[in-house]
Amino acid sequence: MKKLEDYVEIIPDFPEKGVIFRDITSVLQDKEGFKLAIDELLKLFEGVDFDVIAAAESRGFILGAPIAYELNKPLVLVRKKGKLPRKTVSEEYALEYGTATLEMHEDSVAPGQKVILIDDLLATGGTLNASAKLVERLGGKVEKIICLMELQSLKGREVLKGYDVETVIKYEVN
Repeated sequence: MKKLEDYVEIIPDFPEKGVIFRDITSVLQDKEGFKLAIDELLKLFEGVDFDVIAAAESRGFILGAPIAYELNKPLVLVRKKGKLPRKTVSEEYALEYGTATLEMHEDSVAPGQKVILIDDLLATGGTLNASAKLVERLGGKVEKIICLMELQSLKGREVLKGYDVETVIKYEVN
């Protein structure tokens, strides 16, 4: 039986020389790989009391939707600035060169709701940290942060210190 890591395609020197890119599209396009990814992620939800799943754009949507369906929970979206049609709250965060902004609808998380954040990748932690701040600004509590993959050498967990973070696959080097 294949492990989830067996479905992840490794692409050297992408997007630039020296970077090892780990592609999840190879997981998604294989029915057994996709099922295994969702099944492994679902295990990380076990025993956690929560009300809402918040998914980060865009691969978080792909992973969060079948999990929200399976667990009968609402799915709220964390999107790039300007993509949501109603009133939003926003959070700016640092990128390697510059900044980016994430947004959520103001009514996506009610005060006191317990939220699990989901995304495909934990790298530097910037996207997930900004997502957590948005949830908290709306009065929600981040119960857990779950990702399919983690690039440990980029130290994203340090940025997310104080949060319960779990990942399915851990890579030591990027």
